[in-house]
Amino acid sequence: MAETAELVEFDRGTCLRLLAHGVVGRVVFTDAAMPAAQPVNYVLDGEEIIFRTAGGSKLAAATRRAVVAFQVDDIDVDTHIGWSVLGIGEAYEVTDTDRLAELVERLPAPWASGRTAHTIAIPLPRLTGRRLCLGDADTG
Repeated sequence: MAETAELVEFDRGTCLRLLAHGVVGRVVFTDAAMPAAQPVNYVLDGEEIIFRTAGGSKLAAATRRAVVAFQVDDIDVDTHIGWSVLGIGEAYEVTDTDRLAELVERLPAPWASGRTAHTIAIPLPRLTGRRLCLGDADTG
């Protein structure tokens, strides 16, 4: 028997567990009516993705009250197995001082200096995930 790849869908709980263990994901947003994606380091807070971005950045402007996507994956390019999680929600800037104080302890250090002017949250009402795994195919 030969091995073939197959996609297996995750339930919401599995998607959240995978997001909780991730460090880097991609925010997919609209920039000048065109799709754009930017990698960010993040944390999962409950069922919201939280990341920081610079004041005046395209990402900060594009994510305020806009519907965006957030994706995290882990794919082994040699074996072609791995997983991907995609969340979609309306992003907003976190402005509550108590929540910001709590989040600052959990957010990873920014990659570039001065990139902490805005803390953005993406609630995840829509969340899907898939695992690409190997299965046996009957070649007979």
